[in-house]
Amino acid sequence: MRLLLIRHGQTPGNVLGQLDTAYPGPGLTALGLEQAAGLAAALKDQPIDALYASTLLRTQLTAEPLSRTRGLEVGVRPGLHEIEAGSLESRSDRDSIRQYLETVYAWGLGDLGTAMPGGPDGHAFFGRFDEDIATIAGSGAQAAAVVSHGAAIRVWVSSRARNISPSFGAENPLDNTGIVVLDGGPTEGWTLTTWAGTPVGGPDLVDEDAEDPTGETLSEAVESAPELSRDSK
Repeated sequence: MRLLLIRHGQTPGNVLGQLDTAYPGPGLTALGLEQAAGLAAALKDQPIDALYASTLLRTQLTAEPLSRTRGLEVGVRPGLHEIEAGSLESRSDRDSIRQYLETVYAWGLGDLGTAMPGGPDGHAFFGRFDEDIATIAGSGAQAAAVVSHGAAIRVWVSSRARNISPSFGAENPLDNTGIVVLDGGPTEGWTLTTWAGTPVGGPDLVDEDAEDPTGETLSEAVESAPELSRDSK
């Protein structure tokens, strides 16, 4: 099957550079709503016969325009949500962002026993994400669009795609409504065919001023994160 993993549109937390992973999470900014509309338009010629989103509000809002234009119901899956930040939630200081991202990408390198401070370890993340992807792959869909989250998509693809290195996700950005396309399945394995670093609606829908730790490369996110501030409680 073909699997399109789509990062949600821009949120207020993305603009502030916050680790914002809690349920139900924020909605989309005005730009995020434009990105969601641009996503539906850009995919008009792409075969899609199933559409899914995580339990967090931002993914469901991002999927809405595509749902309307295709007449597809959005299947909300419990395992597709962002990697929980635990005790780092809502922080935007460099040390917290570094700790979050280094934990996530340690999982991608196989160190699944490392736990997020006050949060899950890699076994818990891959267990839930793998289970939902397997359910989607077993649904009979030939091409499924899945709206999920930056860190979750990046580390899962880096670990599950057989044609890239485990560090690929840490080194390659994924902007809001960027799409990652894989072919294959859970049994035979996945092959990465496309990694989009910009919204498919075009460069006009990129916010160059936003501090976005779960979408930037590891080094960019840590270097650009705001110093300990009002958001780093």
